[in-house]
Amino acid sequence: MLKTKNHQHIIFSAFVHSGLETHKTVNQNQVAQPKLDLLQPLRHSLDSLDIQNRKLARFIAKMIPAQCPFERDIILFGRKIAHIPPMCKLNPLYNELVGLRFRALCYLADVCGEDIQSYC
Repeated sequence: MLKTKNHQHIIFSAFVHSGLETHKTVNQNQVAQPKLDLLQPLRHSLDSLDIQNRKLARFIAKMIPAQCPFERDIILFGRKIAHIPPMCKLNPLYNELVGLRFRALCYLADVCGEDIQSYC
């Protein structure tokens, strides 16, 4: 803490960590409880899935869409009256499925030498 000419205090605690934690008090109610993630085994298995089969890679690339299929513009008489936002981010496995699709496309392009433009 520094003092200015006007005797105002300047606290640098946000920038400098002194290592002294004497001012902090821990309340038992504030201690974070570990969250139970029921989808963690499924997330782990999707992330660890290794693509080594051309048929499987094609199936995955066709089944997982490149863009969110729910996003729509509602047009009436040539005017946009509403927009339905993409809801894919609400899917708890969204990141894992996008990663799986990416690995399938990489396998098809790099290992099999296929043109993946038709999947995009």
